[in-house]
Amino acid sequence: MANPTGEQFEITRGNARAVVTEIGAGLRVFEVGGVPYVEEFEADEKSPKGLGQVLLPWPNRTKGGLWEFQGEPQQLEITEEARGNAIHGLTRHLEWELVEHAESSITLAVDVEVQPGWPVPLRATITYELAPRELTITHEIRNEGEQPIGVGLGTHPYFRIGDAPTDELTLTLPATRVRPYLADEQMPYAEEEDVEGTEYDFRGGRLLKGVDLDTAFGGLTPAEDGTHHVELSHGEQRLLVWTGPDFHWAQVFTPDELVGRGRAVAIEPMTCPADALNTGTDLIELEPATSWSGSWGIRVP
Repeated sequence: MANPTGEQFEITRGNARAVVTEIGAGLRVFEVGGVPYVEEFEADEKSPKGLGQVLLPWPNRTKGGLWEFQGEPQQLEITEEARGNAIHGLTRHLEWELVEHAESSITLAVDVEVQPGWPVPLRATITYELAPRELTITHEIRNEGEQPIGVGLGTHPYFRIGDAPTDELTLTLPATRVRPYLADEQMPYAEEEDVEGTEYDFRGGRLLKGVDLDTAFGGLTPAEDGTHHVELSHGEQRLLVWTGPDFHWAQVFTPDELVGRGRAVAIEPMTCPADALNTGTDLIELEPATSWSGSWGIRVP
């Protein structure tokens, strides 16, 4: 049986190491000094719960898979059958083309073709580049069509600090706004609200034990360098997830079970929230023959 994630591409720098998959261009491994900082799965396994995948040309869900482009209805394939939505874009299960592979960096590319529910062709690239204690991921999306279109992008990494249980990690998230998850709704997100005085205020740092999230956080307060910083910590150990200014949202997801380690935590950089193809919220507007580029990264201080 063919490997469900295709060829595995390794990059190294000093004692840092990452592995990227050919199918979906996903991040399967990131470690420093042999210590893992993302949840991993075996090379011959299918990515569980979207682990490490690139979400393009929209992250999260499009309600009913239905949206409009220039006044014409577009029906995407329903890929979340339980709720009847189109979820996480069109590139997760595509074979990405190898563009360049150096010792400490790799670039992959994929074409999003015109298809039912998606009317404008795109060309996307992703570059993973290692520093001694950091991995930087840079995305580029180009409109290859003749009409302008709004797009969104996200990624789906699950983080860890070595073998520390997720419930012993502290999450610090500089978000002032939230869209809570509503499990009984077809599009399971409530209206946006302030985090002040709610259970969704993580600005001062909170232990993840007892916290259940599948929640979009916005209103991210930038750090001095203009990027957004989300931190996980375990005692003196820290992991920093930084995102560029166009990543306006961070989805935090805490499933009860992932790859055999029990509880896990995904921190998903997103340029827009769920159902943005309908609402237009924070979509990246691309004119014909123009490109957008944005970066995020994982740093072990």
